[in-house]
Amino acid sequence: MTAIAVERAVLAACRGVGVTFGRGDARVSALRDVDLLVAHDDSLALWGRSGSGKTTLLHVLGGLVEPTEGSVERRGRGHSVAYVFQGANLLPHFTAYENVAFARWAAGLGPRDADTEELLGLVGLDDKLESLPAELSGGEAQRVAVARALAQRPELLLCDEPTGHLDSGTGERVLDLIDALKKELGFALVIATHDADVAGRLDRVAVLRDGRVEQ
Repeated sequence: MTAIAVERAVLAACRGVGVTFGRGDARVSALRDVDLLVAHDDSLALWGRSGSGKTTLLHVLGGLVEPTEGSVERRGRGHSVAYVFQGANLLPHFTAYENVAFARWAAGLGPRDADTEELLGLVGLDDKLESLPAELSGGEAQRVAVARALAQRPELLLCDEPTGHLDSGTGERVLDLIDALKKELGFALVIATHDADVAGRLDRVAVLRDGRVEQ
């Protein structure tokens, strides 16, 4: 592959990135001199203990946090990044269908009923369209969160401890679902996790310690 083709394949590139929060005695370096590339077909784990900087790096990749040192280059169309967080964080008074449809509307994609229903069908919830979040199990709610993220048609899906609030069996099923959808829909995937088993499921692992990528 030529150098030009490699560059075109890159969705996000961190170069010498550092992130510092606070001032004076409260100053904390969350990231230090991080170099990292995420390509279109990537399956990447950001693995480390709590406080290692993995969530901050995830947010830098998605544009939620801007670096205080270094630079980040992001490529792709608008609304190209979507998030799945540790908790589903669904709108409590919206049904499963409305949570997903609202995400499509917010991304400027329009409220096409067929697309919303298809996404909920892909995550195995076509029988839960009218269910409120309080009526869903933890695993079902997280699957709605996955559908909501994919409703934005992202090129890059960022997941922050997506199985952290789930039991091991349900967590495995959610990860299996994300993996199957990645293969079907073709987005790049980055998961921040402290769980070595979760990290081991992905093609690449960036190990973080004290704000640095060690390997």
